[in-house]
Amino acid sequence: MLAEHRGFVPLNRDGLVDRVAKTLVDAILAGGIPPGERLAESTIAKQMDLSRAPVREALRLLESSGLVEYRTNRGFFVKVVSVASMSDLYDLRILLETAAIRRLTEINADVALPALRAQAAELHRLAGEGDDLMAHVSADMLFHRLICEHSGNQRFLQLFDQIANETKLGLLVIGRLYDDPHQMAGTHDPIVEAVALRDANRAAGAIDYHISVAKEMVTQHFHDQQEGKPE
Repeated sequence: MLAEHRGFVPLNRDGLVDRVAKTLVDAILAGGIPPGERLAESTIAKQMDLSRAPVREALRLLESSGLVEYRTNRGFFVKVVSVASMSDLYDLRILLETAAIRRLTEINADVALPALRAQAAELHRLAGEGDDLMAHVSADMLFHRLICEHSGNQRFLQLFDQIANETKLGLLVIGRLYDDPHQMAGTHDPIVEAVALRDANRAAGAIDYHISVAKEMVTQHFHDQQEGKPE
């Protein structure tokens, strides 16, 4: 409940809207404000020692990223993630990231490879350190962001950034993806290997398979959660 959230600290006025948005994103993705919870502008503004205007602008930014939804005459709410919305989101990611990695492999593999290898190694390192879901999710999303960043197409990167937080929210709601974090880390290796071979078709196939498997697992987890809820 927002009223039970530990509270937001006052912010100074530099880059205000973006900072309000980041504070809200951090609270939502940390589980401090659960899906379906109303985000009362007046409460947030009071806790941050602000007027309601920058809070409203920040909430609009979060709405465009899929993290928050506006309900007519009721205000803003943390988005309730569904099987259908996650399925649609992963379909979009498949289209986006296959195009991005194909372009990366064809024109920018030399530059991209060190960053991709380093991030894949970070995923393996985290797998050996424990069960911090947020750390694993953030590292995984950074790997995929690097693909869009090194594609050389800024539109790909902008679209990825727009949907990244909604992807994170879905993973945090289900609480896990792979039972074994080493398995999750290992699923990125064929993607890096294909880029290293400068094989654009193989790289596109690897990322398509990788995200498609994740989509099946995510949607199955949501189905299982829904079936487990009492009527």
